Amino acid sequence: MNDQDLIIQLKKGNPEAYKTVVNQWKDMIYNTVLGILQHPEDAEDITQDVFVQAFESIHQFKGESKLSTWLYRIAVTKSLDWIRKKKRKKRFGFIQSLFTGESLEPIELPEFHHPGVVIENKENASVLFQAIQKLPENQKVAFTLNKIEGLSYAEVAEILETSVPSIESLMHRAKQNLRKFLADYYEKSKD
Repeated sequence: MNDQDLIIQLKKGNPEAYKTVVNQWKDMIYNTVLGILQHPEDAEDITQDVFVQAFESIHQFKGESKLSTWLYRIAVTKSLDWIRKKKRKKRFGFIQSLFTGESLEPIELPEFHHPGVVIENKENASVLFQAIQKLPENQKVAFTLNKIEGLSYAEVAEILETSVPSIESLMHRAKQNLRKFLADYYEKSKD
């Protein structure tokens, strides 16, 4: 079934069409969300939310982009919303600790492994993903979509609803920041 037929069937509420969409794009969506969040359980929850939102809002899909692009866009938005929500909770917890006098224990992210990383490269990949987490939001998303998911600059630009030169600039800054983060990391590990 091509995208147009699939969209028509989705809008009619055909359960087989829903099943096709989930089966065809669940890994792509999960890997994208996982690359941004770097937390498998949260990535699973967000992936489910992406499909729920897609199915609930399919009648608003205008077909101006590919179905996969629309799903990526939902996945990126949901992932960034989750990150913002988590940051708000941390800030609230910090402010609350100022008034209650209780000290907060620092929250450490669990060691993260992306399913696409070969076992021999897991240690280096872990360092890279920690560095990616330090990138500003827009750089992190562009880098994840391009380098981890393998999308072209044009595809990333379409998902993020911006221009290719803007993505080129984001990628250039992301690479510069990653070089700096990784250089700092390897300098500290020599000591």
